[in-house]
Amino acid sequence: MGKIVRNFRRGRSQRLLSAATAAAALPLGLEIYTNHYSGSFGNRWMWTPVVLSPALAAAGAAGVASERAAKPILPAISAVYVADGVLGTYFHLRGAARKPGGLKEATYNLVMGPPALAPGSLTMVGAIGLAASIARRER
Repeated sequence: MGKIVRNFRRGRSQRLLSAATAAAALPLGLEIYTNHYSGSFGNRWMWTPVVLSPALAAAGAAGVASERAAKPILPAISAVYVADGVLGTYFHLRGAARKPGGLKEATYNLVMGPPALAPGSLTMVGAIGLAASIARRER
């Protein structure tokens, strides 16, 4: 059994989860930017995941380098990222509901409107960051 697997089974995965958070945040932020750009950033809230993604990537990288950064900084930014994902889900559902026909035409508006579950990816990446903050450090 490899050292990585042994550490993971014993709950020592802080660096691994911090690295996963850092690696996922930047590409996700870039994808969000391109999708929100096509929506002309019609709502100022569309900027929040774009701004938060580099901050979370930096906090994840800091969590890889230092346990001191993984405890206070990473969970704070991760929690904001999770909250932004939940808020984004609300805004995306509201956007679909505001299209002609609203949710009565759900088969059309949920497909052609903003993707309802896309902000869940923010919630998942933020949750990985939160998990990193409570995991023990590898030896």
